[in-house]
Amino acid sequence: MKRKANRTLRSKFTAFQGIMLPFRLLWRLWFYLSIFIAIAALFPFILIFSFKPAWYKYFFRFERIWAYIVLLLMGFIPVVKNRHLIRADRQYIITANHTSMIDIMMTLIAVPNVFLFIGKKELASYPLFGYFYRRTNILVDRKSLSSKKIVYWQAAEKIAQGYSVCIYPEGGVPDESIELAPFKIGAFKLAVETSTDILPISFPDNKRHFSYNLFKGHPGILKAIVHPPLEVSKLPYVTADDLRDKTYSIILSGIRKC
Repeated sequence: MKRKANRTLRSKFTAFQGIMLPFRLLWRLWFYLSIFIAIAALFPFILIFSFKPAWYKYFFRFERIWAYIVLLLMGFIPVVKNRHLIRADRQYIITANHTSMIDIMMTLIAVPNVFLFIGKKELASYPLFGYFYRRTNILVDRKSLSSKKIVYWQAAEKIAQGYSVCIYPEGGVPDESIELAPFKIGAFKLAVETSTDILPISFPDNKRHFSYNLFKGHPGILKAIVHPPLEVSKLPYVTADDLRDKTYSIILSGIRKC
């Protein structure tokens, strides 16, 4: 009887999944439309402030508003824990786990300090979004060693100019079966060489709510857990390897606690 009941439940669940599939696909399409709606709503402001690098701090304010609009239109409620740990007068190399297309929005919402993303050049090909992303962030071709070197020095230059930068140290979005992929060393070398603090952030919900799997996901609460910064300036003998390993453990612990 118990086996029969289990088979019945599985059958009903499969049927329910089949019924929900068209709605999930429509919801996915709505995501791209939400990005367009948010850009259109803010277009005059982000267009003007994207013209000059010196105006980026103003562009950033509207970029954060854009992130809120997209998430709210998708039915997500962003919740940031421990934002008070972020000091307004400090620069950071922001590091977080990368699991979803909404990681960008959640990072913008989690960190109030002005920062630039170091992201893959493929994002520049997205209609409209790509135009602004290309003009206001640092893009890297992960297949090109020379591109990585150029981006490294561009990031160091931006830090020298007073900006923070965001790097997703997994180097891409890992397979869904991977809880947290090994970190690349670049962000941590940059932190040591520029004496810039690391700001670890965990996104425990993004994969579950909006992974790259078209058939998964649902609206709900998205948490961003801000961890105490690793103060590289107070660790004169720290190595990039040490920073990488410590940051990895911190972000992983945040993912597992939720």
